[in-house]
Amino acid sequence: MTATVRIPTILRTYTEGASEVTADGSTLAEVLDDLDRNYAGIKGRILDDQGALRRFVNVYVGNDDVRFLDDLATPTPDGSQISVIPAVAGG
Repeated sequence: MTATVRIPTILRTYTEGASEVTADGSTLAEVLDDLDRNYAGIKGRILDDQGALRRFVNVYVGNDDVRFLDDLATPTPDGSQISVIPAVAGG
């Protein structure tokens, strides 16, 4: 299954400036593994040392936040749109 992954500006140094890349996998975890194979180090910016999503990184499959789905086990059917969005804080 191939998914399109939207990359935030802060992580584009890993993708040679590309704002969208493709990755293969039937779950979000598999997509992130494939993404890291093609763009070494990017997964470490999305996941923490325990392998969970970083606290201030939001990931969506389609329009749904994976934290309210199956987290890293969220299915990524062929053609899925995955968005990686760093949380913004301020006041």
